[in-house]
Amino acid sequence: MRSQIWSRFTSHLYVRIWLAVVATVVVLTFLVAAAWHFSTDPPQLPIREVLVHNAAGEVIGTAQTKPDRQRGDDIEFNMVTTDGQTLKLLLPRPQSPPGNAWNRPPFGFSFGWMIGLVGLAVAVGAYPVMRRLTLRLEALQRGVERWGAGDLSARINTEGSDEVAFLARRFNHAAERIETLMESHKSLLANASHELRSPLARIRMGLELMGVDKASPQRMEIARSITELDQLIDEILLASRLDTRQADAEPFETLDLTGLAAEECARVNAELMAELQTGPDADHSLTLQGSPRLLRRLIRNLLENARRYTHGDITLELAQTGAGKQQKAIIRVHDRGPGVPADQRERIFEPFYRLPGASEREGGVGLGLALVKSIAERHGGTVRCEARPGGGASFIVELPVGRPDRELVHETGSFN
Repeated sequence: MRSQIWSRFTSHLYVRIWLAVVATVVVLTFLVAAAWHFSTDPPQLPIREVLVHNAAGEVIGTAQTKPDRQRGDDIEFNMVTTDGQTLKLLLPRPQSPPGNAWNRPPFGFSFGWMIGLVGLAVAVGAYPVMRRLTLRLEALQRGVERWGAGDLSARINTEGSDEVAFLARRFNHAAERIETLMESHKSLLANASHELRSPLARIRMGLELMGVDKASPQRMEIARSITELDQLIDEILLASRLDTRQADAEPFETLDLTGLAAEECARVNAELMAELQTGPDADHSLTLQGSPRLLRRLIRNLLENARRYTHGDITLELAQTGAGKQQKAIIRVHDRGPGVPADQRERIFEPFYRLPGASEREGGVGLGLALVKSIAERHGGTVRCEARPGGGASFIVELPVGRPDRELVHETGSFN
């Protein structure tokens, strides 16, 4: 537990820089003190000659030492006086103070206080400097994360003239250019889609005025192509709105998901099964906070996708799980089609992706499931595909019953 707390604490850049500065100053202080200590206690030179004077100042004896006459730290002399006497003179060296060298000045209690004060001064002085630097780096990190999560309007404070400010300015410049390019791309896509509706309407009107038999294969093929193009334009426009801030303008309200699902099931002749909560106070319908138009499109795309790939029974199940803020609405759409290979169950939610061999099937433009995923994420939910026991596929959507957190929605992203 302590190691985890320490690892989490030292994972911040400002903590690492601060600890490095403090450790450097402490080591430097020890080295300076050690150098001072050893420089103030130079090695003593050996005594080579001793002169003995009397009260009158006359030399009455001399002595010299040899290296072999030294005994440890003591020095012994053989002194000869002027009257011929030989004396032994022993000069013991002074004893060192008790304890080791680290207890002698400048070490000891005062040295400990010095180290403590220096360390405290460095820690207090270096922390705000390090923290100010890394706060700007953290702001840059948050801005990049917001921008990467899809908020192209995210910008970073560029005050200052150091490398961090320069990096922030370059990021803002790049983000602004990319946002402009994306807005231009989306605007071009939306305008082109709108403009395509006019020639499609004229083609449809011309087809009606041609007087060709409505049951002829040529007319049916032309009508099918027109319908497919119209559906593609509609889904491109919706995808473009979901990928911009226009999606935030979609009104969220309390809606009856059971009634909405029943209407869509009736369109494609699908069976509706509701597994709702029971009890005296339980509702007979599933309600949640969301956009009626978008959720209707989500259910319709799932049901039309199921009908496109199967001619058997289609079942839509509604269920409710959890309680309180963890309460979720579950939408399951089951079909008896050929199913989806396990390695393709993620890719089918990509825009314009179709299963191998499915490009020639009637209907479908490759955007339906991508819109399902985008709408689910816009509501703070998820969607996945699973194999259905007995054959076929099951598409499962989980949506929070309450209004989703907008920050969570931005983190999950939107249609790409």
